[in-house]
Amino acid sequence: MRTNSTVQPRVSRFISALGAFVLAFGVLALGTPAHADVVNAELPFKISGNVQNKGVGIPAVSISMTGPAGFVATVLTDADGKYTVGVPEKLADYTVTVDEMTLPDGVAVIDNPATEFVEASVQTVTVGPGGRTTMNFFIGQGERKTTSIFDQVVQRLISGINFGLMLALASVGLSLIYGTTGISNFAHAELVTFGAVATYGLVALMGGDLLWLAIILALVLSAALGWGQDAALWAPLRRRGMGLVQLMIVSIGLSLGVRYLYQFFIGGSTEQLPGSDAERFALFGSVTLSAIDIASMSISVILIMLFALWLNRSKVGKATRAISDNPGLAASSGIDVDGVVRIVWIIGSVLAGFSGILWAYFRPGIRWDMGGQILLLIFAATTLGGLGTAYGALVGSLIVGILVESSSLVIPSDLKYVGALVVLIGILLFRPQGILGRKERVG
Repeated sequence: MRTNSTVQPRVSRFISALGAFVLAFGVLALGTPAHADVVNAELPFKISGNVQNKGVGIPAVSISMTGPAGFVATVLTDADGKYTVGVPEKLADYTVTVDEMTLPDGVAVIDNPATEFVEASVQTVTVGPGGRTTMNFFIGQGERKTTSIFDQVVQRLISGINFGLMLALASVGLSLIYGTTGISNFAHAELVTFGAVATYGLVALMGGDLLWLAIILALVLSAALGWGQDAALWAPLRRRGMGLVQLMIVSIGLSLGVRYLYQFFIGGSTEQLPGSDAERFALFGSVTLSAIDIASMSISVILIMLFALWLNRSKVGKATRAISDNPGLAASSGIDVDGVVRIVWIIGSVLAGFSGILWAYFRPGIRWDMGGQILLLIFAATTLGGLGTAYGALVGSLIVGILVESSSLVIPSDLKYVGALVVLIGILLFRPQGILGRKERVG
């Protein structure tokens, strides 16, 4: 007869393998940059243009494009220097960048007096009500504006740390929930989205001047959502003795239901929080940061430190670690397991909600599926650091964040999640329990 201690490690390894598989499938589904003059032709709206030198089109020039909801695309101009890219939204801004390394020698993108720009090779274009717009680049004799490799590495490193700290807030909550309940909660992504959506709704009611109050109230609502979710759904299912695989399937269904509920209420467009267009200032060289970036990293570090103190010093924090180590022994020693689990759900929901607010500024923008866009990375960070270990989730998140942002220095930006996937698979091959996870014997 199999005991619970025998089955548990097998279930944990099954969930780890499933998470790695889902992550691999999601990254591969992102696709590779197309080498043609038309990309994403199936999307309803279009940005087109041409790259010319003295009226003659230049072929095979690489143009990258970014936009709302994490949209990225890469296209090569055709034999006449023309390109077309399908985009998902109209009445939205897109950044179009020419890779000057793909231009012929001795020429560069020159200033176009009809447009306003930061750099001639980087332009922002708005897709209007008609759903189509044109972005032309004019080429001429001149020196190319280049950024040193050192500045590029530093900029990506800072962005990676910022992204990693944001991921850590969500991953720590997910890891705590897994450690105390064994549930791989795929609906955790919707807790991330809820923080941003609640903040946006409260700002709409109270005004942008009360953003700080909207954030506080949104976190209170996130705590209430975590408490209610456990009280109404997960606690009854645990009392009925439902298996971990069944609970995981329930979380997937819950995730899909809540995600489309968000779409029903806020629509499919991308919304912005106050200050999302904050001006960036130079640190040194071409390395820039905004006040939002600095505030995001600072608050994330403070929250993580407070969480560490709570986990190590408080009575409930110590009980949480005891339950993660051995729930049966913790219960027999007098610890109120259900009460501690309820507190874990509240804290995990608050951390996820605040992560969603930071993600809305990092992207920038709020969408109904914004949490789902980073769900695979959250699972990757949690698995990489070690399932059920809060500090492992922090370490894994920083590694994933830095890899994701730095990898675009050597690979196309729409493939930047591949670096995190490769490291995840490599570590799991040699250390299946993750960086800070404990090795468990099966049988």
